[in-house]
Amino acid sequence: MPIPITMPRLSDTMERGTVVHWNVKEGDAVKPGMVLGDIETDKATMELQAFDTGTVAAILLSEGATIEVGRNILVLAEEGEDAAQIRAQFASAAASAPAVRSGQVGDSINAAAPTATALVEPQTQPVTNGHSVVAQSGAATGGGRIFASPLAKKIAGEKGIDLSRVHGTGPGGRITRRDVESGGIAAGAGAPSLEVRLPAKASRPTADLAAGNVSTPVAPAPLPSFGPGLKRETQALSNMRRTIAARLVQSKATIPHYQVTVAVNMDPLLSLRQQLNEQLASQGVKLSVNDFLVRACALAMHQHPYVNASWGADNASISLHDRVNIGVAISLPSERGGGLVVASLRDADRMGLRQISSETKTLAEKARTRGLTIDEMDGSTFTISNLGMFGVEHFTAIINPPNSAILAVGAAVEKPVARGGQIVVGHEMQMTMSSDHRVIDGAMAAAYLKTVKELLEAPATLLV
Repeated sequence: MPIPITMPRLSDTMERGTVVHWNVKEGDAVKPGMVLGDIETDKATMELQAFDTGTVAAILLSEGATIEVGRNILVLAEEGEDAAQIRAQFASAAASAPAVRSGQVGDSINAAAPTATALVEPQTQPVTNGHSVVAQSGAATGGGRIFASPLAKKIAGEKGIDLSRVHGTGPGGRITRRDVESGGIAAGAGAPSLEVRLPAKASRPTADLAAGNVSTPVAPAPLPSFGPGLKRETQALSNMRRTIAARLVQSKATIPHYQVTVAVNMDPLLSLRQQLNEQLASQGVKLSVNDFLVRACALAMHQHPYVNASWGADNASISLHDRVNIGVAISLPSERGGGLVVASLRDADRMGLRQISSETKTLAEKARTRGLTIDEMDGSTFTISNLGMFGVEHFTAIINPPNSAILAVGAAVEKPVARGGQIVVGHEMQMTMSSDHRVIDGAMAAAYLKTVKELLEAPATLLV
């Protein structure tokens, strides 16, 4: 009998999912373990795997469409079954429960997916008079390399779309999946040109003309272009962005946040890290500052258990956790829809630096390519958000419920510092912890940060 495949619940808060891309088409043979397509949940884009053997009889949900969890999205036919008959049977059933486009919430919002506007980078032409410069539209600069994400290239190849005519909205004009799917075709030769008006030539005084002090008027040069033109549009929320928005508003509205900041002398840690990385280079190990942070934060929990706690669901208790699971915030690339996920390093207090480094790299790579599982994102008791790699010195972060605290970490900045009564050049890093005042008092937060600071400033203690 036919095997219907429904929209799976890929996260604990998922209510609907969006088909980003199908890897199969009707008539393809399917076997267990085969990746049927990519599904965007409220937290990440994840792979949809097959668990049965059969032939794709009907694809009931088109790419880019959204449907509730539990609804049929694809049907497999077993050996000997009539695929056409199965297709007709399930297609008629699917028609009675139409899917909504990505960005809609049930039937309450009727917002169509945004359509890309044909905006391109101006190409300056020679000045033909003293008053105007005409800039022609062009989809690529100088006929050079086209910058597009791998997923965008794959979808374009399957749909026969010429990427040289697609306007990219990603960083630096990079073409993303959304650009290809929304049909953002750049203006061609027949499109109207963009005209830049320059100030008219100013008239010269009669005395200058009589004295012969007349020079050839030169029109001011147009400002150089720094990337593709901006466009005005309204973008529908992805499932992940909608969930991030709801959770962060809930966090700020219901949790009494306050912040405590300390500065850490990073010279001993940076020196030890360089020494360890030189010795471990032959083994392919490269420790990051964040690896030391995770270890220090995890060990400090044993002295400050209330930082590793949660406000009770009954609003009348505090839950102290017996495991230290450090959540690491990971930003996702724009071609995967952007957003942020938190990967959980379970029992981080029992991990050495090498294991922390390895697991963090594995989870980050998986999050940015295939997507994390529910277990890999669930269960964190404390979160670290590190923006030091972007040169950020100081920031504050919003608590990730049900955690009671989150640590915002800046860069280790080289600056004049006081050491032993002398002004010297050293590296200093700022850490700011946002805490839930219902669980963690100010003195408790300060004491915890003092312990973390002591561990980081005596980094050899993190090796044992």
